[in-house]
Amino acid sequence: MESTIAKAIGLKYQPVALLWSSEKPEGAMQFSEGKWGCVMWLAVSAAKGKPAVADQKTFGCVGGGVGLGFGNQYLNFPGGEEGFCHFLSSGNVGCPGGSELADQIKPFMTKESHDNFLHGERYIKSPELVHKFLEVLPMTDIPEAYVVFKPLADIDPLQEKPQTIIFFANPDQLSALVVLANFGRGDNENVIIPYAAGCQTIGIYPYREAKSAKPRAVVGLTDLSARVYVRKQLGDPHLMTFAAPLALFEEMERNVPGSFLTRHTWQSLLKNSS
Repeated sequence: MESTIAKAIGLKYQPVALLWSSEKPEGAMQFSEGKWGCVMWLAVSAAKGKPAVADQKTFGCVGGGVGLGFGNQYLNFPGGEEGFCHFLSSGNVGCPGGSELADQIKPFMTKESHDNFLHGERYIKSPELVHKFLEVLPMTDIPEAYVVFKPLADIDPLQEKPQTIIFFANPDQLSALVVLANFGRGDNENVIIPYAAGCQTIGIYPYREAKSAKPRAVVGLTDLSARVYVRKQLGDPHLMTFAAPLALFEEMERNVPGSFLTRHTWQSLLKNSS
């Protein structure tokens, strides 16, 4: 499956197709069972040309399990959901048994993650507000065993139906994608930027949007931790993700001919960024 959009905006990395499958691609990148990893690395692998896959036992971290649609994995966080609520906010060091639990799990965590468990990532003000954050996450249980990331060019549309198409875009390209998502709609709020983990903005949020009669695109990589991990993989500090449910992607593809992408304003931006 080729993308007219990718060519028109001068995308450096291939668009990535996220799909649900009962089988995993041969030779796909996959985390080892029980080993930590960032789901965004799977998307990056596909953007660089190699498929990647995750299942119920190999999603890398509990947030990644949630993000890909394997249910409420926060229940399996050390200390349960309450432990996660403190992890994302003020930390577990002051909680009953928090320091003891931190000592138990220390051998299985990175130094940074262990420090965050104790003292908190501080991404949300309080554990109580993290509970509210979790209440509105569109948690999903996908109907297949695997979430697969593949380069869009490797997708056979007669055999495979992606859930989401993901672009890694710089600010100019992101701007063009936002304009194009609104181009044929007759209104102007067809792209959202929710506060969520990087994997959730390419997974469960686009899954939710796909159920709508007018699905919206989801901008991501506002997750600071994910930005660190992706920057290490791609070496580019300016990239964001733009995740379009398949129906919206196909709409945007149809709208490229005759759009602003053929006109001088966009062409001048494209020329100056190359």
